[in-house]
Amino acid sequence: MELEKTEKPKDKVSDAQAEFAKLVGSRSGGVYMPPARLRALQQAASSDKSSAEYQRMSWDALRKSITGIVNRVNIVNIKQVVPELFSENLIRGRGLFARSVMKAQAASLPFTPVFAALVAIINTKLPQVGELVLTRLISQFRRSFKRNDKIVCHSTTTFIAHLVNQGMAHEIIALQILVLLLERPTDDSIEIAVGFAREVGAFISENAPKANANVFERFRAVLNEGTISQRVQYMIEVLMQVRKDKYKDNPILPEGLDLVEEEEQIQHQIHLEEELQVQEGLNIFKLDPNYLENEEKYKAIKSEILGEDSDDESGSEEESSEDDEDEVAETKEGIEDRTETNLVNLRRIIYLTIMNALNYEEAVHKLLKVQIQEGQEIELINMIIECCSQERSYSTFYGLVGERFSRINRVWTDSLETAFGNYYTTIHRYETNRLRNIARFFGHLIASDAISWMVFECVKINEDDTTSSSRIFIKILMNEMMESMGLKVLAERFKDPEVKRGCENMFPMDVPKNTRFAINYFTSIGLGAITEEMREYLKVSLPTVHFDNHSYFASLRMHQG
Repeated sequence: MELEKTEKPKDKVSDAQAEFAKLVGSRSGGVYMPPARLRALQQAASSDKSSAEYQRMSWDALRKSITGIVNRVNIVNIKQVVPELFSENLIRGRGLFARSVMKAQAASLPFTPVFAALVAIINTKLPQVGELVLTRLISQFRRSFKRNDKIVCHSTTTFIAHLVNQGMAHEIIALQILVLLLERPTDDSIEIAVGFAREVGAFISENAPKANANVFERFRAVLNEGTISQRVQYMIEVLMQVRKDKYKDNPILPEGLDLVEEEEQIQHQIHLEEELQVQEGLNIFKLDPNYLENEEKYKAIKSEILGEDSDDESGSEEESSEDDEDEVAETKEGIEDRTETNLVNLRRIIYLTIMNALNYEEAVHKLLKVQIQEGQEIELINMIIECCSQERSYSTFYGLVGERFSRINRVWTDSLETAFGNYYTTIHRYETNRLRNIARFFGHLIASDAISWMVFECVKINEDDTTSSSRIFIKILMNEMMESMGLKVLAERFKDPEVKRGCENMFPMDVPKNTRFAINYFTSIGLGAITEEMREYLKVSLPTVHFDNHSYFASLRMHQG
């Protein structure tokens, strides 16, 4: 009996460890586990700190903590964030750090100088971490260049440019990228090269003036050849002017980010064509047989970096991250402001920036400098549309601003597409003049392919799902597109299979009543050419049907005012 009693707790612990191991090995979201039960299992599994379960648990906590810290960094708190990062085991989690910082930078390009400064600071103490980030960026650039992925190319080159500015990467990599982009000029490659040259030009002109002169000679040659579009030619001319002004708007190190002494920085000279070790295996969990020994080694490194008085904070951070499933939510600190004071201030800043801009390029340039938190991109788009709607007559200035934003980053394109759906469903709240301006704004964006034509999925042209306001909105929007593209090109575009799938509710061919309504509506606004397929459908399905167009047109004009 005594023997059985002494063996029961051991059995209970082993059962808990087995259950926790099963939970860790399963896919997340498969089984709900009450927090109290989960904590009990974790406590039982953590009795042996060298076990696979405990290492997996600490790995997940490390991943969440690094991601949260990286997402929180900005120019104001970077000096406070760096010690927090060094408190984490960055040698074990260097793959996680590289992935997090590259993902965060790609999602918010205006914060690239901040992320570059963060990596440069980490590089002074842990050069293997900085080298891994640079190696992965160069590898990502090579892959995206081969795939003609303009967006990834742009974000990657921007990050590399700021790492060069920080002195972490040798200027040879910047020159090699410029030579590659200018070797066989296309609109996209020249556009990326111009953006890259603006970011890194001040550093190269100061440290490699001869090479810089050769690069700009090549830009002039491309300009004189005339093989690229006028839009890109204009970008090169603007770059020449920026160089003439000595990059006054693109300094080597922005104010507040000159945080590393020149003699402390460790520079990495990695060439574009050399074989790279991206070490993708560092992104995933692997059992470490010498886990406790390596943790003690990093504690010694951490105490040397932060000072002997630094305490072990990893335990408290592990506990705090257990109940947090959302990586971004755990980065919030302090008092939550529910009065929306910050949002009101943000809208005021956006409004004043738009009103004070001389042209759309200046407006976009200044708006990108506005500090916008992740998830608030839609607020900037809404303010642009609201400012547009308040004008007495439509100004192409706003359409060009929206178009430029959509070309910069996919985040802005998604926000513009979301805004289309929001405004279409609430368009009845706007007076006619504001409605007209909003419709022409979106007409400009769709005609210029700044946003996808799939936004028409929310538009249903039939008697039940339309109002007088929505019909006027679609009429003005379609007329704006027709003026921009021409009726023939517009009709051909609507015949595209992908566009046709997105616009099936605009051109209904389910119920003859809806089809007749759509035909009569588009004919009345001068777009009968795009109704040919619906007319063919009616001829096949109802060969004896005759249209009473006169009575319908009279009622439709009454609805439209």
